[in-house]
This record gives sequence, structure tokens and C-alpha cells, in this order.
Amino acid sequence: MPVLQVKIIMSFVRKLPGLVNNWISGIGAVIASVAFIIIVILLGLDFITGFTNQYLGILAYMVIPPVLIIGLLLMPFGMYLKWRVAKKTGEMPNQKWPYIDFNDGRHQRAAVVFIIGTILFVAMSAYGTYEAFHYSESVAFCGTLCHTVMQPEYVTYKHSPHARVKCTECHVGAGAGWYTKSKLSGAYQVYAVTVNNYPRPIPTPIENLRPARETCEQCHWPEKFFGSQQYQNDHYLYDEYNTHWPINMLMKTGGGDPDKREISGIHWHVSSGYEVEYIARDEDRQDIPWVRLTNRQTGEKIVFQNSDDPLEDKDMAGSEIRRMDCMDCHNRPSHIYNSPDFAVDQYIQFGKISRDLPEIKRVAVEAMAEEYITSEEAMAAIKSAIVDYYAEEHTEIYESDKDKVEAAAVMVQELYSSNIFPEMKARWSDYPNNIGHFYTAGCMRCHEGKHESEQGDAITHDCTACHKILSQGSGEMAQFTTGAEGLEFRHPVDMGEAWREMGCYECHGGTQP
Repeated sequence: MPVLQVKIIMSFVRKLPGLVNNWISGIGAVIASVAFIIIVILLGLDFITGFTNQYLGILAYMVIPPVLIIGLLLMPFGMYLKWRVAKKTGEMPNQKWPYIDFNDGRHQRAAVVFIIGTILFVAMSAYGTYEAFHYSESVAFCGTLCHTVMQPEYVTYKHSPHARVKCTECHVGAGAGWYTKSKLSGAYQVYAVTVNNYPRPIPTPIENLRPARETCEQCHWPEKFFGSQQYQNDHYLYDEYNTHWPINMLMKTGGGDPDKREISGIHWHVSSGYEVEYIARDEDRQDIPWVRLTNRQTGEKIVFQNSDDPLEDKDMAGSEIRRMDCMDCHNRPSHIYNSPDFAVDQYIQFGKISRDLPEIKRVAVEAMAEEYITSEEAMAAIKSAIVDYYAEEHTEIYESDKDKVEAAAVMVQELYSSNIFPEMKARWSDYPNNIGHFYTAGCMRCHEGKHESEQGDAITHDCTACHKILSQGSGEMAQFTTGAEGLEFRHPVDMGEAWREMGCYECHGGTQP
């Protein structure tokens, strides 16, 4: 701050009551004034221009206000110290502190300054507190403040179906209780980041997250779901021609309310007519040996155990019985780490990666799936792997379609930076997606046909329970149906009956088998 402005503030302080005229109070006045001016400027920029920056927000709403308060507190503290000294030296032997005399002009000026200052301070504190609350709830605060730590979550969130939903809508939800819990949890996270003592990758599921049904059902209402949705998976094979192999299915989303309609389909699991509970052996909830189904209308309970690896009675006592909710299947609703296989399929389908390049599916997936130490290393290696392959193995194509090859390399780099984060060791294999059963066990954690009750009943393994195939394949191998039963699944590679005996995820881990 310029020396002239400091002199102006100090000369004004000298016109106030004598006790104010001391270095501690003067320093407090300078600190408070400077902090006040900075806050006014930052709030003005925010209010007038709408300019937002996470670090300016931290300064305006969280750092500078405490500095202002410290400066204001230093002023009466300095006055108190000067009064004690004056009392000991006999300069003010009988005067008490605080002492107010409105017949004294300096006291009048002090009162005016105090009243105006209090009004301004209260008004700005109210506005600042309001803005600080909303800023701490903003996506920019959650996703960009701790850039390295939160980069995977922030980037995947921006590409997710919930990109327009604020982080706190799911991670905190409504109510003061959960807000307080989230801030206490956040305080430890700030400490962990400060001392560089945090896990890589960040473990899931989040323990302090608000119950899923209390947040998800603010927008999604399972009892109102019914019917089916058509969905097409566009796969490309690992052959020279990148053969297109679409599978068009009717997903039996289902749902319903037992008092109004029949409960059916996938959302039967969370309907009000039944309660599904389970025990998981691992923290990731991927190994589920025990399931209990309760019919809410009749009260009947059925327990299913994995016949190959049942849960021992001795392990039951210390196990958490979890009620199945939205997050047990939709466990990656906003932070989706796509596998190289899925991501490259999408970009070929969108035309961002040219399917005309022979073996581009295989080359792109292999380059993307490789483990790298840093993002910079990954970018260089991916470009080199793709460009060098076509320059060496398909020289004529590289010379005639060099732009397509280089564009493909850029697109694979883009896919990598959107889904894999080596600095945080975050990739699709660390965050399994429980929707479906292609890349991870997902549904097959319970529906692999091994969970049986004491009566001999088993949790269904029937593919048509959740979906039916309307069409599949391409070219001469394409199949279509309009029948109610749908088509039997046909694997694009002849593997006999092996596909019936094993889960898709046992071969398809997100990269070429």
C-alpha cells in the first residue's frame, strides 16, 4: 500500500480518542482498511463483471475477511494496552476503560466511525457469508481448487450425464446436518492435500456420502419408471477392417408401484414392494456372497448364498448388511472412467477416428491402455505409437492419408486425457462400473447363477430378464427380429458355447482380449 495512504489513515486515527493513538491500534486500522478495500474491489469485480476465479474467490470470501477481523480486533487491543500503561504511569489514574464522553468531539467522531463501520461491516459480512457459502458449494471450488487431486473427478464429471448438476447436490444434499458433516470431512481432506498424505487413486465408495435415495430420488423416481428403453451398443472388432458389430437391445428398465401396477424389470431391485440386502467381502463391493430378499407385503425373507464360495457363519457377525440402493448399480453416475475399448468405439462411431485406417481399433486401444508415469509421457508415446505404426507397417496409407493418421493420434490423446490420469493412478480398472456386465462383473456379482437359497431356488441368470436383442451383427452376419422373444446372443468370434459358461467381463477387461 502506498506510504501516502498509510499516512492518511494514521493522521485520521490521531483525531480519534487518545487511547486509539498507538502503534498497535494504528497497525490494526491499516490492516482493516487495506483488507476492506481489497474485499470491496474483489466483490465489485464479482458483482459487476461476473468474473470468477477459484483463487480470487478464496481470497475474497475465506482469506481476507479473517484478516479484516484481526485488524479490527487489534484496535481495541491496542487501546486496552495503552490504557493499562497510562493507568500505571498515573496519566489516567481514575479513568475507566472503556470510557465514553459524547461531549468530547473526538468521542463523537469515534462514535460516528463506529456506527458507520458497524453497518458496513455487518452488511458486507452478511453478503460475504452468503457468497462464501455458495462459493464453497460451487463446482469450481470442488473441482479446480486442488487441481492435481481432483482433476480426474472434475474432468470425468464434465463429460458425464450429470455435468449440469452441482457436485454438492449429490455429495452433500439438503439439510444443515449433512452440510456440517461434509465440511468436517473436507477439513481433513484439506489437511491431507497440504501434507501430501492422500491415497492415489482416491478410494471408493465414499463413506461419508449422503444416502443415495435421498439425493438421487430428488430427480429420479423408481416407482414411476416402467416399460423399456431401446439401446444400441456399437462395437468395432479388432480386425484389419475394424468391422462394425452393433447390438441393438431393448432394456427392460421396469420399476413400478405394487399398489398401482406390477413390479418388473431392472428397477424391481429398488421398488417399494421388495427390499434387497447384501453383504460384500471387499470394500469395493465387487464380491457379494450373500443376498437377502424381503417381500414387504408378505414379510417373507429368502437368503441366497454363493454356492461356490458361501459366507461362513463366523464372518456374518462382523459383516455390514447393506440395503441395496441406486449406487449399487449406478456407482459411476458422474465420474465415469471409460475403458480404451469403449472410448475408441465411441470415437470411431462419431467419425472422430477414421475407420478407414486398417487395424486402427487395435492400435488405438493398445496405445491408450499402456501404463504411463505422467500425462506428458502418455501424450508423446500415444502419438509415436500410432504414427510410427502406420509409417512403418502401412507406408502407402500413411503417405496418402497422413492427416487421418495424425488426427487419429490426436483423438486418442484426447480420449486418454479424459479417462486416464497417471499422476493420480486413476483409470477404468481402478473404478469398475457396475452397470451391465461387459467390462466388469457388475450385474453378475449376484446374477451369475451361483447364488442359491436353502430351498434350491437361484437368483436368475437368464439374459432376457433384463434385456432382449432386437438385432446384432453387420453385413452377411447381421440378424434382425420383430418377435417378442428376441434373438439369442451371437458372439462375433466363433467360440462355440464358451460364452454361455463365462461372463463377458472375464475376457473383455476394457482392452483387446
